[in-house]
Amino acid sequence: MSNVRFIVVMGVSGCGKSTVAALLAGRLGWEFAEGDALHPAENVEKMRQGVPLTDADRAPWLQEIAKTIQNWRAAGKAGIVACSSLRRSYREIIRAGATDLRFVYLRGSFQLIEQRLATRQGHYMPVSLLSSQFATLEEPAADEPALTLDTGESSGALVENVLKNFNLAA
Repeated sequence: MSNVRFIVVMGVSGCGKSTVAALLAGRLGWEFAEGDALHPAENVEKMRQGVPLTDADRAPWLQEIAKTIQNWRAAGKAGIVACSSLRRSYREIIRAGATDLRFVYLRGSFQLIEQRLATRQGHYMPVSLLSSQFATLEEPAADEPALTLDTGESSGALVENVLKNFNLAA
């Protein structure tokens, strides 16, 4: 039996976080939160205008994600969040020392992600901000509780890989 109760699917915009996180939550019967929906309105407007977020902009958003996970824990629930978690310091805020939380990093090339963003519709994140996301990105280090997967794989294969690596029964 796995001790994993919370998963944060992370990576730059367009890597497939929301798709993989929602599929995982559905397979496991866990709660799901879309990190983009937890951004303050000011952050969404900045991104819509093509302005990269600062650490100060991200702070209340990261706290809201951490609070969502804490609320699930208090209610005895398990859950999955789709959240960029670009820097180690952001992941530490979200994790808050929890031993039952893991990150799944969906890694892809700039070219692949740029191509995906160019065809994506209905999202406020413009392709022009992708460079700033890659510049901000700190890939998870070996001492972090993270699994790195190639976002070039199908969503179904990524979900199966997470279930297998975290020993989760669906």
